[in-house]
Amino acid sequence: MRNQFSLAHLTALACPPPRLTYIAARAGYDFVSIRPIAMKLKNEPDYNLAKNKSMLRDTKTALRQTGLQVLDIELAKIEDGMEPKQYEPAFEVGAELGARHVLCSVWTDDEVFANERFIELCELAKHYQLTIELEFVPVASVATLKQAVRMLQAAAQDNAGLMIDAHHFHRSKENVGDIKRIPASWFHMFHLCDAVKEIPSAKEQMLKIMREERLYIGEGGIPIKEILQQIPKIPYSLEIPHLQRVKELGFEEYARRCLVSAKKYISLFQDDVNIS
Repeated sequence: MRNQFSLAHLTALACPPPRLTYIAARAGYDFVSIRPIAMKLKNEPDYNLAKNKSMLRDTKTALRQTGLQVLDIELAKIEDGMEPKQYEPAFEVGAELGARHVLCSVWTDDEVFANERFIELCELAKHYQLTIELEFVPVASVATLKQAVRMLQAAAQDNAGLMIDAHHFHRSKENVGDIKRIPASWFHMFHLCDAVKEIPSAKEQMLKIMREERLYIGEGGIPIKEILQQIPKIPYSLEIPHLQRVKELGFEEYARRCLVSAKKYISLFQDDVNIS
């Protein structure tokens, strides 16, 4: 079975889902990953497909015409005061589009509250045949692999998974060997990217790299090969935002180069890992 790749929305966030889908197809991707739940950050576009019915229709058309599938939707944040039901319209849209997974991260320090809401999210997602993929983020409340594993163990939900982002794994100073102890059934997708080896000490600089300056696969200092050696074969979502390169190359050519770099990097050691 060949490797499969998705174009993550953050790589080309300025592109609405229909345009993102056509770009992904022309660039050679197998999936597209879309963001119908806005993170409410400054200058971030809002692609609320549950409310924007015309954009939803156009997205369905783009998927039908290209033959691409939706790998995941994002981002179901667990933060103080949130209720899982607020994400149900997006879950319904995700199911309509054939999505498989929903990304989730935790931004509250109330561990009991977070665990309860995570279980509720999983239960809600079951109605739409979706999994909830917990992503640890170094600037969030669940910031490490250990914290994410503990939360998944406590939840004990059969539609919950662990979503590792190569950038976050490296920035959280994780040990590659710890992945061996994670159940293979928890892995459904992986965020593939690269970044400079040096870990910024300032949160602002880390955020800037995370959202604006990630690198082509093999260009930076993240131990990508070693990480991939420890996980089963799953789709790789290329989340590689780099604003300057997009300005220079345009979204489609940049997306194509991201994919080329990933395929080239993996081909160098394909026979040695679980990605043959």
